Amino acid sequence: MTDADPRRGRPRKQPSDDAKDSKSSVLSLAKGFRVLEAFSGDVEEMTMSEIADVAKLDAGTTFRMLNTLVDLGYVARVGDSRRFRLTLKVLDLGFNAIARKDQRALVRPVLQSLVDEISEAASFGVLEGGDVLYIERVRAGFTRLGVDIRIGTTIPVATSIIGAAILAFLPPEALERTLSIPPRHPLATPKPGRAELGRILADVRKRGYVLQESRISGGLHVLATPVLDAAGHAIGAVSVAAPIIRISAAEIQKHTLPHVLAAAKDIGRALQTSGSATSIP
Repeated sequence: MTDADPRRGRPRKQPSDDAKDSKSSVLSLAKGFRVLEAFSGDVEEMTMSEIADVAKLDAGTTFRMLNTLVDLGYVARVGDSRRFRLTLKVLDLGFNAIARKDQRALVRPVLQSLVDEISEAASFGVLEGGDVLYIERVRAGFTRLGVDIRIGTTIPVATSIIGAAILAFLPPEALERTLSIPPRHPLATPKPGRAELGRILADVRKRGYVLQESRISGGLHVLATPVLDAAGHAIGAVSVAAPIIRISAAEIQKHTLPHVLAAAKDIGRALQTSGSATSIP
């Protein structure tokens, strides 16, 4: 059933399933993947109508999905034709997942040994856009800290101490690019201004580590040191968190820091040997 569109005198369509689906990110995402899955090794280039037919989507939905995927860089138009093909960026989705899995398998034994030595919780994080992504974490027994950091947690890079350890050892162009990317989940915690951040990063470069009270959860010392590739650029960082009431900053520097530095070197060597070390371009 249709209504007249008073502006044009033409029938006006009632809201369709597509219109309803567009309000649901889950359904829209599913349609996007159906468009990607329409391509195969046998058919590398397709027209919009061919993609719509294989993906079982109407022309309008296929048009919107293709335009979005082209803008994101996962699909490309073939020259001036009306044909489309997948780009190599699609491979990044699989390669990143494989790399993260490989990294966790290599990092966890080192973190476990570190925790056994220092009896404090330890984590390994990597840069992802404007955030630090925690891809491995080992707790010290049943001790729970005031901050709920889990595998998969993201924290704005400029706010986090582990982020400072990574930022300090990025090439200048990568540093600027990273700081220009908005975090996925901004925090109410104020981040340092550029002048203050510059001083912090200069100090981290000089010392090779950062030791501060957590900005996110009070009452915790956080020690972080970068994991470096062969060129001396950060590919991640190891962090340790300890309650202030139990251990002082001086004690952390004396007793904990040497173990954390050694763990960071071990992880760096393991990632480079395995080929899982991915520097920030």
